[in-house]
Amino acid sequence: MAFILATADEILHTLGQRIRAQRLAQGLPQSELAQMAGLSLGALRKLENSGQSSLETWVRILQALGLASELDDLLVLAQQSIAQMQRAEVARQRQRAPRRTRP
Repeated sequence: MAFILATADEILHTLGQRIRAQRLAQGLPQSELAQMAGLSLGALRKLENSGQSSLETWVRILQALGLASELDDLLVLAQQSIAQMQRAEVARQRQRAPRRTRP
């Protein structure tokens, strides 16, 4: 599924299905994965069925499945040119976002 045109609910549902597929590929029943992640069975079922869950729950599940490294590239600032790399370095040093100027 291409997430660029999907709604938030569609993305969450797809991610939940992917978690289920990973769990099944590892031969884990829901109860065992929930226990490994320190979550209730209901929390895992909700995540797999709808994707609706807290970020902490997602992280716990990914850690329990051995997939935490999948988060490494999430929200990394893309750098494609020297100018963008320089702006990214300045942005890392800033504490606040720049003010918007009115046209």
